[in-house]
Amino acid sequence: MPDLPYPAGKSSPESNADWRPLLFSCWTEQRDERVTDVLRSVQIEWTVRQVNAAYLSDRIMDVFLKTSGLHRALVSRIARLRFWLAWQLDTRGTNVFSDVVLDWLDNLQEWRGWSDTGGRSSRVLLDQLDSLVIAVSGSFESGQPELVESYCQQWLDDREKGEHQVSRLRERLLETERGASRQRLADQVSRALIGRALTGRELPVVISRFIIEDWYKVLKQSVWSEGTDSELYRHANKLLEWLVWLGDPALSDRDRNRLYHVGEQIGGRIQDVWTRALGQGLPENALADIQTVIVARIRGEVPELKPALGSGTSLTWDSRWLSLASVDPQQAEGFIGRWFVEGEGAAEQRRYLFALLEDSGEVLWTNGAGVKLGLQDWALFLADLEADTLRPLPAPTPFGEVLSETVNLLFKVCEKQQKQREEAAREARARAEALRKEKEAAERARKAEEEAKQAALEQQRAEVERQRQEDEKAEHERLQKERELAAAKQVDSIGLGGWIVLAAQKDDEEPTRLKLAVKISASRKFVFVDRLGLNRREFLHDELVSGVVSGRIRILGSAAEFDDTLSRVVGRIRVGRN
Repeated sequence: MPDLPYPAGKSSPESNADWRPLLFSCWTEQRDERVTDVLRSVQIEWTVRQVNAAYLSDRIMDVFLKTSGLHRALVSRIARLRFWLAWQLDTRGTNVFSDVVLDWLDNLQEWRGWSDTGGRSSRVLLDQLDSLVIAVSGSFESGQPELVESYCQQWLDDREKGEHQVSRLRERLLETERGASRQRLADQVSRALIGRALTGRELPVVISRFIIEDWYKVLKQSVWSEGTDSELYRHANKLLEWLVWLGDPALSDRDRNRLYHVGEQIGGRIQDVWTRALGQGLPENALADIQTVIVARIRGEVPELKPALGSGTSLTWDSRWLSLASVDPQQAEGFIGRWFVEGEGAAEQRRYLFALLEDSGEVLWTNGAGVKLGLQDWALFLADLEADTLRPLPAPTPFGEVLSETVNLLFKVCEKQQKQREEAAREARARAEALRKEKEAAERARKAEEEAKQAALEQQRAEVERQRQEDEKAEHERLQKERELAAAKQVDSIGLGGWIVLAAQKDDEEPTRLKLAVKISASRKFVFVDRLGLNRREFLHDELVSGVVSGRIRILGSAAEFDDTLSRVVGRIRVGRN
């Protein structure tokens, strides 16, 4: 493996260093270091087997502890077992991973939910790991692995015994909490119904007291026994509303006929619902005071009223229980039986979602061993997940799987290195063959080089000639452009009456002189005539420019200059005649 302290060459067995004292001191001091780093820190030549054992123990423990999901406090302690594993890998090879040791390492997953709370349950595991320190130290001192294997076997035996106890504890906890959840639902719904009905009402004291002390029991039992969707619950809630309606003159005085009808029937209905809910008859004289109030109300009398929820009432309620939404069991199924973590680093706390209490819509948290940690509303649980303050632990990776993957990876590395060595041998043979053929190819290479030089010279000459032609072409185009610009400037300067000369098309013909008669700007057309105003010729601007550049057309000048010249000539002729 690259970057490891392998020896420079083969060493004799007599000179091999004994590294057990070094590893034993690291374990005794409980150092958090990798074995390969420890080997580098001392000036000792280690064997290839020792270096490989150190690397393998580091690799296995690093991958396992990174994917185990255990608490950081546990990871740091178990990771130190790498010193013992390195020693045993060097001494015994793969026999170090006996079935007992592998089972013990795999069963560490049962402590994924362990948190360093400082309580008795968390202290039990730390005490067990303190015993591991003693067992491993004894193994180092005696040179035998049996003490560690005995420790692992004892751990597994204790775990098997504890599983039955934990299983019974979980069953009892679930049964107890489901009953308490239903009781909590019944209690909170009954309180919320009474609180909603009595809030802001002034009623006779006997009715308020009967509702809070007696009818509360009926409401609670109806919810507990048959649920909030039952007929019994609806009847009990309806009678609660009728009792409030009868006792509040502000409500019942508006309909005297209905007051008489309700007052006549409510006693019998209360007795019926009471019997159905509680399984026993209404106590004698329980409604006597209420019947007196009802009779007074029917007569039109107004009894003494007091606030239904006065200062002496200790009733508390939460109206959210009346609109409690049921939890979809399929949605909750993906969370039940999983570990969740809250907090970061050493301060993280882990909780096991043991069950969903459907009656009250609450999550039951435990420590994984059947000990209740608390309850949480399902909506708050989802909110914590959304806010990432509560995170599910990823699925654990068993130690055996980590070991298998690590060995397979190292086997692939070994195969790769073997192929590299074979490839290096083939390359060496190829180089020898290349050296043998090098002399034969030397002459061919020299000739080829000469030919290449000659070809390069020819290519340079051709390139120079091509460049010369391109330069001449560019110069010609530049001059042509300048001539066209000058010609265009001359053409644009011709005014009305300006003269041009057209070159003769044949040798025996005279050049033709024409004068600009019309200049059409829109179409850039020029109309020329001869001296007599005849022989009309038309040219476009571009035709004139092309003719000037080619020499077929010559511009004599503006009309004023030509007229002045003509006048001077005519004047001289006249003077000569005189």
